[in-house]
Amino acid sequence: MEPVRAQILPVDFPMTAAARIVIDSSADHIFSYLANPSKHSLFDGSGTVQFLVQGPDRLFLGARFGMAMKIKIPYRITNEVVAFKENEIITWRHFMKWTWSYELKDLGSGQTEITEIFDASKAPLFAKSWLKLWSAMARNPIWMAKSLVKLKVLCEDQLKE
Repeated sequence: MEPVRAQILPVDFPMTAAARIVIDSSADHIFSYLANPSKHSLFDGSGTVQFLVQGPDRLFLGARFGMAMKIKIPYRITNEVVAFKENEIITWRHFMKWTWSYELKDLGSGQTEITEIFDASKAPLFAKSWLKLWSAMARNPIWMAKSLVKLKVLCEDQLKE
């Protein structure tokens, strides 16, 4: 059996990254994980998302949620949902102004294509410098692909139960 992989997509814009995968699950089932911040650590491929500190059980446009994070040292970050369309798109950002988006496309027959997009193009110069200093733009596509694989396994395994 071949290992499950997400596709890292070519991007034409600096300071962006994207990955895509097809999940054998409905968009509403997948979206239930994306819209529940307490579940984010379950499918985080970077190993940086620890747990929800504060926020609603289900995200909505304008919702704010705080996460415990760890990149070498523990820290906390507050995100705000800046785009939200049920079962289609969810985007959040924090004070550095870069965004994480998940776009879902129902392919029919119980399959959903999901694209994760990281966009730091509107981030202030100091934030872009931080990303470059930590080589985040090189790692992010790999981490995103790992996140999508974990999300796929999570969603498909739950349906088998």
